[in-house]
Amino acid sequence: MNHVSQMSRRAWLRAARDASCAICLTTAAGSCVPSRGTISRTDSTAATSSFSPEEIALLDDIERTGCLYFWEASHPKTGLAKDRSLAQGADIRRIASIAATGFGLTALCIAAERGFLSREAVRERVRTTLRFLQSELPHEHGFYFHFIDWETGQREWSCELSSIDTALLLCGVIMVGEYFRADGEIAKLAREIYERVDWQWMLAGGLTLSHGWKPENGFLKNRWDHYCELMLLYLLALGSPTHPIPASCWNAWTRPRYRHFGHDYIGSPAPLFVHQYSHAWFDFQNRRDASADYFENSITATKVHRLFCIELHKRFPQFGEDLWGLTASDSAEGYQAWGGPPEMGKLDGTLVPCAAAGSLPFLPRETLHTLRVMRERFGDRVWKRYGFVDAFNPHTGWFNPDVIGIDVGISVLMAENAQSGLVWRTFMRNEGVRCAMQRAGFRISA
Repeated sequence: MNHVSQMSRRAWLRAARDASCAICLTTAAGSCVPSRGTISRTDSTAATSSFSPEEIALLDDIERTGCLYFWEASHPKTGLAKDRSLAQGADIRRIASIAATGFGLTALCIAAERGFLSREAVRERVRTTLRFLQSELPHEHGFYFHFIDWETGQREWSCELSSIDTALLLCGVIMVGEYFRADGEIAKLAREIYERVDWQWMLAGGLTLSHGWKPENGFLKNRWDHYCELMLLYLLALGSPTHPIPASCWNAWTRPRYRHFGHDYIGSPAPLFVHQYSHAWFDFQNRRDASADYFENSITATKVHRLFCIELHKRFPQFGEDLWGLTASDSAEGYQAWGGPPEMGKLDGTLVPCAAAGSLPFLPRETLHTLRVMRERFGDRVWKRYGFVDAFNPHTGWFNPDVIGIDVGISVLMAENAQSGLVWRTFMRNEGVRCAMQRAGFRISA
């Protein structure tokens, strides 16, 4: 019997992957991470921005209140984070989401690092969560249902087994596995949860990943086939040590180009968050694939969105350089997937704080300015126990009573990345993550 046949399939795949990724590991180890208090860019036109004490205080407040959300709105016996909650807390709703749980696991690392919560308390909450995910939460081929009961983990609302929401959860799983890598059980559980996911199954016979699957009727018709938040999904699938998809899948999705306000960039007819989510964990700074520098692309997309909002001043007088930002959120009429350009959704003058907060690493000055104005101008109507309410309309006087977990999450993670790069630095240590970047063709930008 030869050496390969004596090895387990998982060990053989890991060994083969590690050999193919040797170049990527060297490149990643040599990359630069911004120091606390600064955000640096390779763009020769963009100077390093140092935050003032007042700006740091606001960033810290966003992170502290957001971390409190993920501590209080996650069930202590399962670690599952609520999809939404009253902004003042004390919420009786039971619906959790796996995406919010992924953001929440990452936020707990930030809370431990900054001393918002004790490191030991965070470690044990993380352990509880990973144990539940690994052995209790229902799954199919390693993928989880989008919405679940926060105490039992049972499927809610006949929802789909979601590929993108599973990916968001996995980013949090990988993050805690790296942050607590010295804890053997946590590292092992994180690795097992990631390695269990059968990405090849989610291809459903194609070159692009399906949006999901339902036990009642199989795979969903829609596929992840054009630029959006999908980069994190494909990179996790490429880097899998057990069930990786072909490298050709990275180029199977389209990258439409847009031109607005004199700026060219890759985009899609979707809310601003599609330019943010992958960047919450994957560090695209100083890197590009054959198509783009995606960090610079998100800077451009954020600039364009800000200009779009400033132009909306003609219709909504409160909009302008001081107040801007739209992305998928609540409204007085229910949840809306709105944004622009091009304009999408029935815009009514609502503002969404996480639109700016989720872009903090891209435009630190401009995003911090509008967040500061929101808080100073509207006070405790917009800022509550868990930080900014999800959305508000300064033209009608409507202020959302809720926060939404994923919106709190992107705000916390990007505030920390803008300050210290902690999430990027920790997440990018993972071998599968670094291998994925290499398989997708990323190289150091010139």
